Amino acid sequence: MRKTAFIGHRRIHQNNLVEELILTIERQIQSGCTHFIVGSHGEFDRLALSACRTLRKQYPQLVIEVVITSLREVNTDNFGQRYDDIETVLYEIEEVHYKRRITVSNQKMIDECDTLICYVDEGTYQSGAKTALRYAQRKGLQIFNLWTDSAKN
Repeated sequence: MRKTAFIGHRRIHQNNLVEELILTIERQIQSGCTHFIVGSHGEFDRLALSACRTLRKQYPQLVIEVVITSLREVNTDNFGQRYDDIETVLYEIEEVHYKRRITVSNQKMIDECDTLICYVDEGTYQSGAKTALRYAQRKGLQIFNLWTDSAKN
């Protein structure tokens, strides 16, 4: 079964991202992907989850998992959205320092997938999203980076 993960910056600086994200996800669905894994900490995660939920109305076979990094997120995300209609996953990260839990969870998401849809400025000096992107590149995932340089403007 094909799986796609989403990784992105906490803040979004691009106006046309929703449309591009939905088109990219839909292309994945048309190529046989029915399983999507989303994080729970940033604006891109929230946008990806919303896009997957929207597309599930048209493609009811979609499986959507949200990766949480603490038990307080089991029912709602950091933005107050409920998880009643989707599965949540908490990887075994109890022993990981709390500041590294997102990084480790991102790596575990990538390990389960063959495709990554991301929103990552590769020109940034350092970020968790960029670290995850580099990890996905080393693992050989197919990558669709939706970042454009116009996002900085």
